[in-house]
Amino acid sequence: MAVWGWIFAVGIGATLVMDAWAILLRRVYGIASLDYALVGRWLGHMTRRTFVHERIVAASPVAGESLLGWIAHYAIGIAFAGILLLVAGPEWARRPTPWLALAVGIVSIVAPFFIMQPSFGMGIAASNLPDPNVARLRALVTHTVFGAGLFLSAWLVARLSQG
Repeated sequence: MAVWGWIFAVGIGATLVMDAWAILLRRVYGIASLDYALVGRWLGHMTRRTFVHERIVAASPVAGESLLGWIAHYAIGIAFAGILLLVAGPEWARRPTPWLALAVGIVSIVAPFFIMQPSFGMGIAASNLPDPNVARLRALVTHTVFGAGLFLSAWLVARLSQG
């Protein structure tokens, strides 16, 4: 499989695993995940030169914010698959092991903790939320699940590529 095809397949697969986890949490435990329309709202406001919000939920809606947010969500997953391949190399892609994929998933928590949450008005690592440790733990588990999705997707792509 070509490099770009691998990156897209693994990134989309890992993001689907993360989304399946979010659906499970919502249906079984009633735990809501991030509304990706807020990501679209944040990105939409960037065109108006607003990068940081006091409360993103209070910011004016942006046309197409839900679609924009979901596209960004999957694009970010694809980008992290690209980072994984860059770090691991092509041999890893042929014979993936879980540890590096899990590590990339866990390290990906840097993006929400230090970019998105502060920009949404939630503070660094959710420090402005009523129960930041719960938010941090949920994010850590979700990003670990994303890492597992990176491994599972890479494993599946490797198996399918071998015929």
